[in-house]
Amino acid sequence: MAIATTNPATGETLKTFDPLSEAAVEEKIAAAAAAWQSYRLTAPEQRAGWLRAAADVLDADTDAVAELMTTEMGKTLAAAKAEVGKCATALRYYAEHGPGFLEPEPRNADAVGATDAYVAYQPIGVVLAIMPWNFPMWQAMRFAAPALMAGNVGLLKHASNVPQTALYLEELFVKAGFPDHVFQTLLIGSGDVERVLRDDRVMAATLTGSAPAGRSVAAIAGDVIKKTVLELGGSDPFIVMPSTDLDRAADVGVTSRCQNNGQSCISAKRFFVHADVAEEFTRLFAEKMSALKVGDPMAEDTQVGPLATEQGRKDVEDYVRDAVDKGATVVVGGERLEGPGYYYPPTLLTGITPEMAIYHEEVFGPVAALFTVSGLDEAIEIANSHPYGLGSNLWSEDEEERARFVRDIASGMAFINGMTTSYPELPFGGVKQSGYGRELTELGMREFMNAKTVWVGSSAGEKGSGATAGNASE
Repeated sequence: MAIATTNPATGETLKTFDPLSEAAVEEKIAAAAAAWQSYRLTAPEQRAGWLRAAADVLDADTDAVAELMTTEMGKTLAAAKAEVGKCATALRYYAEHGPGFLEPEPRNADAVGATDAYVAYQPIGVVLAIMPWNFPMWQAMRFAAPALMAGNVGLLKHASNVPQTALYLEELFVKAGFPDHVFQTLLIGSGDVERVLRDDRVMAATLTGSAPAGRSVAAIAGDVIKKTVLELGGSDPFIVMPSTDLDRAADVGVTSRCQNNGQSCISAKRFFVHADVAEEFTRLFAEKMSALKVGDPMAEDTQVGPLATEQGRKDVEDYVRDAVDKGATVVVGGERLEGPGYYYPPTLLTGITPEMAIYHEEVFGPVAALFTVSGLDEAIEIANSHPYGLGSNLWSEDEEERARFVRDIASGMAFINGMTTSYPELPFGGVKQSGYGRELTELGMREFMNAKTVWVGSSAGEKGSGATAGNASE
């Protein structure tokens, strides 16, 4: 894919960029490695101050940055502004809590024959972030804010269709006063990622993207023994039981499925509805899907904009066509909208069977697959048969059902009577082919830190020498 800004609302290519030369990439890696040697020694309070300054810059730049994101990948302007605000919130969260996350954790010195024992959390160096286009600010910030707070430095390889957003992110941290080269954008194609990841000065990588991309990065990193965090696809289940408020469940379900024009890994995609309420829920869901306004993402009243690329729209069409050819019913939508741009309408399908690709794979567009089930056990069984395990939703007022859902659903996140979303205060990540590792909270920051064990004894020896006959050393 060319490195270019192409407006999904019109299909017009507005600006193209030449990828960095091999020499330019080498220069940036060298600069990052040199910057880390001094940046790692900065005080946590100083880093927190720079993060707060970055949040202030974002606040001032909100309108311009939101318009840029909408132009590059098609999310509604309202959604883009909310994304910028969320990034500022994350920066301030780590500015407030990050210094505490970096404090050494005391351990039981007496139990290990020491005068003092603790875990010190230390940055590891240059981290490569490989990020997608669907939340071009937020997904990069989920890495950047904790990484910079930790004392690491970042190299961002962003998606090729959001180059201007990627360049703004580098500019943001410069404006905020961070030292030079602490956060840099690499305008390179996917074919150049391996060379960067194999470089000895790059210590780890994080990727948000597809399962094939995750497998590729994990294989390379495994070969050179480097830490990775992978946040991959999702096909989240949304289970509706009779005890819940059906109207509210349908409202949140439609919002979840169609947020970001249906291009979110944590959107509810598979809806499992108890047979006793399936007819009513389907009616409510269809009405709310049909009422959504599809149109120009810059317009204030637009609720669903275009898909980000023409290929993305074609992929969605292929999934729907395959399902219909194999017996699925289109309740709402199902046909591309004519005219310029990569628009596809909110779509609801029923009658989904295992022969259909949509049963097993993730559809990255505003298409909901609705299943009628006999109860919670069947819903969980079908939900867990999918290769992904990112988020999950249950709508129920029954405490026993809630407990079973939390215990048995195979997912990294479980939301009850609410929409799966990300918060700096909660760990974010999945299981199975949705990846491994966690972002956000102290867990996300410590993914790329050395948890160094520190054991301190007395030179006089009154506490013992550590290894004893009852606790032999390795």
